[in-house]
Order: sequence, then C-alpha cells, then structure tokens
Amino acid sequence: MSTQQPGVEKSPRYRRPRALSPLREHLRDTFWFAPVAGLVGVMLLWFLAYGLDLAVVEALKGDEQYEELGKLIGFADDAKTIITTVSSAMMTFIGVVFSISLVAVQMASGQFSPRVVRIFVRSRITKLTFAVFLATFVLSLLVLSVYDGETDPEKVETVPLVQSVLTMLMVALSLLLFIAYVNSTLRLMRVSHVIDRISRASLALLKGMERDWEEDVELGPETARFTYQGQAGVLRDVYIARLVRVARRRGAVLRLLPRIGDFVVPGTPLIAVHGGEGVTRKAVRRSVSVGVERTFHQDLGFGLRQLADIALRALSPAVNDPTTAVQALDRIVQFLAVAADLPLGALRHRDGQGRVRLVQDVPTWTDLVDLGLTEIRGVVAGNPQVSRRMVAGLDDLLLLAPAERREVLERHRALLVEVVERTVPDAADREFALTADRQGIG
Repeated sequence: MSTQQPGVEKSPRYRRPRALSPLREHLRDTFWFAPVAGLVGVMLLWFLAYGLDLAVVEALKGDEQYEELGKLIGFADDAKTIITTVSSAMMTFIGVVFSISLVAVQMASGQFSPRVVRIFVRSRITKLTFAVFLATFVLSLLVLSVYDGETDPEKVETVPLVQSVLTMLMVALSLLLFIAYVNSTLRLMRVSHVIDRISRASLALLKGMERDWEEDVELGPETARFTYQGQAGVLRDVYIARLVRVARRRGAVLRLLPRIGDFVVPGTPLIAVHGGEGVTRKAVRRSVSVGVERTFHQDLGFGLRQLADIALRALSPAVNDPTTAVQALDRIVQFLAVAADLPLGALRHRDGQGRVRLVQDVPTWTDLVDLGLTEIRGVVAGNPQVSRRMVAGLDDLLLLAPAERREVLERHRALLVEVVERTVPDAADREFALTADRQGIG
C-alpha cells in the first residue's frame, strides 16, 4: 500500500548522485598507488611461478626424464640472456620515456592551462604503463636471482622455466602498453582532443544531473545555520544521500549555501536548516568534501572555466593562437546550447516520498553565459576570427534559447559590437570582424 501523502509529488525515477570518495580521488590524483600495487602483484606472481618451477623439476627428475630436464635447462639458459638484457635496459627505458612525458605535461600546462594537467595525472594508461614497466624490471631481477649456474640435471634444484616465460610475457605486455601510451600521450598533447575531453565531461555532468530544477524554491523560515569547520579549500562535493536522510528524519529542508567550486574557509556559512527540529552539527558533519582543486563530479561550471582559460591563453600575446580560441568557443556554444532549455537555478533533492529535503544552488543561465563568454569577449580586439565565431555562436544561441533567456545573449552581442567598434578604426574591417562565421575565417 502506498504511503505517499496527497499533494506530494512522487519522483520514481530520481537517482541521487554518487558521493565523491576522498580516498578514490586521492588515488586518482597520485602516481604512487598503481606502481606499488604492480610491484606487490608481480612479487606474488613470481612466488607462484617459482613454486611451479620447483614442481616441474621434481616431476622430471629421474632416469627416464633426464633428457626432458636437460632440454628445459637449455631453454632456460637461452632465456637468461634475454632476461639479463631486459633487466639492464628497462630502467633506462623507463627514465627516458617518463622524462619526455614530464616535459610534454609541462608544455601542455603552458600552452593550454594549468588546470588541464589533471587530465595527464589521472590518465589510467599512463599509470598502468608505469606500473607494468616497473613490475617487468623487478620480475627480471627476481628471475635472475634464481639461476644458480648448474648445468647437470642431477644437481639442479630448480629450472626457472615458468618464470622465464612469465618474464617474456611481461616484456611483450610492456611493449604493447608502450604503443598505447605513446598514442594516448600524443592525443592529449593535441588541443582538439583536450578540449573534447573537457566538453564531454561537462556534458555528461549536465545530462546526468537530476532534471527537477526550479529557479525559485520556496522554503520555510530558517531555524538553524551551520558553518564550515575544517581545512580551507575548494568545495568539491556534497554528500547528498546523507543530508537527505538527516533532513527526512528531522522533518526539515536543508539548503547548501555555497556552490560547488567555491573556496571555503573555517567559519564560512555552509548549511541552512528550514523547518524541522533537532538537526545538529554532528548530524551534518562530514557532509561535504573539500580539496585543493575543483573536479567534474558536481561542479557544473568547471568545464566552462577550463574552456575559457584555454581560449584566453590562446589569445595571449605569448601564444597568439586564435584558432585554438575558436575551438574552445565551439565547445562553449555546444554546452550552452544543451543548457538553454534546462531550468537551472536551484537543484532539488527528494526523499523516497518525493518531498524536497535538500536544495543545492547551481549556476543560473546568466552565470553560465557570463562564465563562458565574458573574458573571451574582452580580448577579441585584433582577432576577427574569434569575434566572427562569437557572433555566430550568439546568433545560434539566440535561436535556441527561450525568449526569457535571450536578454543576456543580446547584452553580450551588444558589448561585442561595442568592443570591435572601439578597437577597429576602419569601417570595412569592423564589418568583417562582426560578420557571423561558425569557422571564424574558414
């Protein structure tokens, strides 16, 4: 029997966003976990292979198996030469490859934006390649330690046959991963792929959010307010399920005061309580995650921030690459086109009965448009390719956006015209710079 009360909206398809795991984020942002796990795993694998080799030697000892054991010794001696070469060359190979990679990351940081370095740091193929390279080196050393130099099958204690085959398989895996790693790194060094990664993550967040928004959520009187207590940092995540559960038990509605992506310090107002009784600071403790940098987990504006940074860096005198700025504008317009029909404003999180229990403030339509276009518009002087693309983007958004959302677009278009008219003295050049062109200048 349904317990839903009359007048309460049921939201059967609602699915709360998964909470951000600080441990998982820490492991993804560091480089030590995957190599250490690889080293531990390869040691366990070597120990198993060593036991199999002992079992093989015991099974083949005896007069009738003398020749078979001799063949195994011969194979192992041949493999020893290969393993010795691998062990001596692997560390040099690792040093050269990853030294070049660090230089590539530094160049990407200077050319694109320091915020895109997290794409390189969190790359799974990079960590996997590094872990397998180190594991192959350690395995080769362990296998070499087993060789005792005996050539008489009657005296030999172990023949590292399984270990030798395992080492050569690891070498083959290292080569395959090296090819994949080089391909992945070269893709990440190309600005079009970096911009595509950022835009796809932003659109996935936008489409994955609960669509039950409204721009003006009416709440009851505020009964309590809690401040943030902890280390200063960027608000990266709010534990939605925990706060909804607390609000449901106390019959209250909670409101997150700062936005995801805001920098908070001890004493910053964090959560306001509306209605209900008995909501305590202990009940909402550890309900937010604070870190040193923003993430895509719940931060709706982080993607636009990175795209705008890339465009600004491209338009700086040191780089002077308007084509990259146009590519960033392409993705900004794409994001705004998807967001044009979404209510945005406040995001409501409901309990199982459909009652609103948590209100989370997110950027409004005006906020997103200003974030994506304001700074780029301010530096388009002398770059007709960028101004033409921005005019075309604004014209497209004016066609897509509802009537009540066109005011901010018209304001940006008017300001763009004003910037061009103020900085371009020749009338023909002004007309050219303000002609809509989705490719800029082809």
